Amino acid sequence: MERVYNKLVRDNIPEIIIKDNCKPITRILSDAEYKHELEKKLLEEYNEVLGTATSEDRIEELADMLEIIKSLASLENKSLKDVNNIAKKKRAKRGGFEKKIFLERVLDNE
Repeated sequence: MERVYNKLVRDNIPEIIIKDNCKPITRILSDAEYKHELEKKLLEEYNEVLGTATSEDRIEELADMLEIIKSLASLENKSLKDVNNIAKKKRAKRGGFEKKIFLERVLDNE
């Protein structure tokens, strides 16, 4: 039986497939393909976060998103530390989301 996936997978997946007595058919992506597939994977994981039923599942899916964010940052020659530093600067300037503020509208001064 053949199962078609056509998607980016974690580095150890081919070895796991082999251990299950199956044969993975893989190829190495170009940098442009890799970036595109990471972006698709980020959207996939985002949808999985939204679809989780438990807190434990949600944290696991967020961890998957974090791994993808690390890889996307690496493509920009940056690390997760760099991303975190920028996030800290933005938080200092514009705040976070802890106060749960929902902006409905803004009225112009007349």
